[in-house]
Amino acid sequence: MSGRPLHAIAAVLAATVLVVLDASIVNVALPTLARALDVTPGASVLVVTAYQLALVTALLPCAALGESLGFRKVFIAGVSVFTAASALCALSPSLPWLVAARFVQGLGGAAVMSLGVALLRQVVPDKSLGAAIGWNATAVALASAAGPSIGALILSEWGWPCLFAVNLPVGAAVLLAGRGLPRRQGTRRRLDLVSAALNATVFAGLVAGADLLLTQAGVSIVLFAAAALALLLLLRREGPKAAPLVPLDLLRGASFRISVITSVCCFVGQAAALLALPFLLHHDLGQTTLMTGLYMTPWPLTVAVTAQAAGWLSDRVPTAWLCGLGGVVMALGLAGAAASPATLGPVALAPFVVVCGLGFGLFQTPNNRSMFLIAPPERSGAAGGLQGTARLTGQIAGAVLMTLIFTTFPLAAAPRVGLGIAAAFALAGGLISLLRSTSPPRPLGPTRKNGFASR
Repeated sequence: MSGRPLHAIAAVLAATVLVVLDASIVNVALPTLARALDVTPGASVLVVTAYQLALVTALLPCAALGESLGFRKVFIAGVSVFTAASALCALSPSLPWLVAARFVQGLGGAAVMSLGVALLRQVVPDKSLGAAIGWNATAVALASAAGPSIGALILSEWGWPCLFAVNLPVGAAVLLAGRGLPRRQGTRRRLDLVSAALNATVFAGLVAGADLLLTQAGVSIVLFAAAALALLLLLRREGPKAAPLVPLDLLRGASFRISVITSVCCFVGQAAALLALPFLLHHDLGQTTLMTGLYMTPWPLTVAVTAQAAGWLSDRVPTAWLCGLGGVVMALGLAGAAASPATLGPVALAPFVVVCGLGFGLFQTPNNRSMFLIAPPERSGAAGGLQGTARLTGQIAGAVLMTLIFTTFPLAAAPRVGLGIAAAFALAGGLISLLRSTSPPRPLGPTRKNGFASR
C-alpha cells in the first residue's frame, strides 16, 4: 500500500480515536466539573447529554452532506469544528457555555463517525474491508479502554480544561494527515432542511423523553408522541426519494435491515451491561472504584484484540455465522456474569467479562462490514450514518433500560437482573443474524469503481 492511502487511513483512525476518547475521558470528570462550575451533579450530566444529543441528531444529515459535497470535505469540516469547539470547551467559564460548546463538538464528531468507514472504503479494496473495519474497531476499543485512565491522569496533573485542550494538537495532526484523503466529487444533491429538522426532532424527543421518563412521566409521553409524529412526517417526506436522508433505500434490503436490527440489539446489551457491572462489582462484591475499573478493562481490551481476528475472518467466513456466534458468545458471558456467585468474589467474574468482549468483537466487525458492502459506494455515507445511529440508539436504550431496572428492583438485585436482560438482547441479536443470507454481501444498487484500490 502506498504512502497516500496510509496517510488517509491514519487520518480516519486518529479522528475516530479523538471523538471516542473525548467522550470517555469526560465521563470521569463530571464530579470535578460539578465542583469547579458550582453546579449540582445532575446538572453536570448535561455535559455528556449535549454531546450525545448532537451526535445522534447529526449523524444522518452529516452522511447526506458527505454524499452531496464529497466525503473528504465534510469529514475535514467535522474535524475542524470538533477541534475549534474543544478550544471553546477549555475556555468555558460556566456550565451553559460548556454545554453549548459540547453540543458543537458533537456536531463535528457526527461528521467523523458517519463518514470514517466510507472513506476507508475508498482507500482499501472490498476484499480487505473487513480488516480495515477491524482496525477501526480496535482503535475505538483501545480509546474506550484508555479514556478513564487518561482522563484521571489529566485531571490530577493539569485540571479539567486540559481534558479538552489536549484535543487541539491531535486535531491539528489529523487535519495534516487528512491531506491524503481521497478527493472525490459528491452527487451535489441538496440537503433537505425540512427533513433534517424533522430528523433532529425525532431524536431530540426520544433522548429528552427517555431522560424525563422517571421524573416527569407526563412530559416524557408528550415528547415521545412528538418524536413519533415527526418520524411519521419524515418517512412520508423521504419515502419517494431515490437517496433519502433516512436510508429507506438501504433498509429495503433484508440483509441490511437485519444488520441494523442486530446492531441495536447487541448495543442495548453492551450498554446495559457496562452500567450494571460497576454496581455489581462495587456494591455486591465490595470493590473500590479503582478495582472496579480494572475488572472492567478486559472487556474493551478483548474487543480490541478480537476485532483484528474478526476482520480477517469476516473476509473469509459468512457474516451470518460470525455474527450469530458473536451474539451467542456475548450472551453466554453476560448470563455467566449474572449468575456468578458473590461468594467466589470478582476473580470468578473476570472470565465472563473477557467472554463478553470476545463475543462483541466477533459480532461488531463482520456486521459493520456487511452493512458497508451491501450499500453501493455512493451510499457509503448513508450506511455509516445509519450504523452510527443504530449504535447510539442501542446505547441510549440500554441506559434507559438500566434506569428502569434500578428503579424497579432493589440495588442488591438490579445489576444481575440487568445483566440477564442484556444477555437476552445479545442472544436475540445473534439469532436474528442467522436469518440473513450466508452468501457474500452484494450491493443493493449500481456500483462504481472508487478509491485508490480500484486504480
